[in-house]
Amino acid sequence: MDEATLARLMDDLGRAAVAAAGVLALAPTAQKDAALSATAATVRTRREAILAANARDVAAARERESGGARLDRLRLDDARLEAVAAAIEAVVALPDPVGTTIAEWQRPNGLVIRRVRVPLGVVGIIYESRPNVTTDAGALCLKSGNAVILRGGSESLHSSRALHECLLAGLTSAGLPAACIQLVPTTERAAVGYMLASMGDYLDVVVPRGGKTLVQRVQREARVPVIGHLEGNCHVYVDRSADLAMARRIVLDAKMRRTGICGAAETLLIDAACVTTHLGPIVADLLGAGCEVRGDETVQASDARVRAATEQDWYTEYLDAVIAARVVDGVDGAIAHIGRYGSAHTEAIVTDDAAAAARFLARVDSAIVLHNASTQFADGGEFGMGAEIGISTDRFHARGPVGLEQLTSYKYVVRGTGQVRG
Repeated sequence: MDEATLARLMDDLGRAAVAAAGVLALAPTAQKDAALSATAATVRTRREAILAANARDVAAARERESGGARLDRLRLDDARLEAVAAAIEAVVALPDPVGTTIAEWQRPNGLVIRRVRVPLGVVGIIYESRPNVTTDAGALCLKSGNAVILRGGSESLHSSRALHECLLAGLTSAGLPAACIQLVPTTERAAVGYMLASMGDYLDVVVPRGGKTLVQRVQREARVPVIGHLEGNCHVYVDRSADLAMARRIVLDAKMRRTGICGAAETLLIDAACVTTHLGPIVADLLGAGCEVRGDETVQASDARVRAATEQDWYTEYLDAVIAARVVDGVDGAIAHIGRYGSAHTEAIVTDDAAAAARFLARVDSAIVLHNASTQFADGGEFGMGAEIGISTDRFHARGPVGLEQLTSYKYVVRGTGQVRG
């Protein structure tokens, strides 16, 4: 596709999205929910077709010799497809944020001022191999009153198209414009560049979902605000007062439940005061589950199978069955390590000491901090948001899981009785 043709294609998507956003911003909750309920039903009725499309993507990925983590992110099965439909229905069940009053007050002159939630407008989502992003992003943007332009990766092309068709069926059945949720119909890399550099007249915000290279490019080239995170270098700190059985369960789940997600633990920190009781069993659990452990000298001494960690390991988001492990001097040592090496995503402390937990939760400056729970709970669905379109490590405009409320802004509605300032 030549540059002129691509520009016309992308501009047509942008203009259609702006027009659809105007309609969607005023759409009643019942109409949006009807579209989403119909989408969930369509996902279930088209199960075989969606799984067949996904099988094509997985087969192509295998031919490219994609790794296990990438295949895991790409693959759909009956359980995951049911989770897709259930996530859409969870969004239906959530309160509609649009039009809700955040705050209200009256001035001495009688003016009544309300701060009211409104949609952002048109959202651009650029993602790679996770096909469920298609429906998660589409559902959240629709419910929050935003039109969305989706640009999925070539590796999930057939899966994303099949799921997008379900969204279109839902929109049509509810009488909403099909342009409320559009999928860029080309996988040419130039389409991403055009979205970032030349669609400022149409897009109000861009959200990247993918690896470090994609996110870096989006943050570097975007001409509109970006919501997202660069890396998920997440930590689990096991404190001296941690219950050993609990610590073993949490560490193993945080690392190994799904290694390819951004909430997977990448670094294990162990309090020096519990090395003799906690370190060996936890490391043995990880190794026994097929996880490579890279540790400092103390961790290496606990098991001959542990490899030596390098300085770079403390910074690394593996997204694979690999974890870095270090012994630290209590909760303050853990806080200092996370402050130096962390990516401000998700960190957990395992402890029965309420004071240590409070210190950790207050002083660790990450988007999500947990006490006695796995970092794998860093997920909008697990937070009760129905779904998410990503985790933000920004301080503006959203932080943590990006759900319905995070996809809105606000305006001030002021009612008077004839007041003037003269």
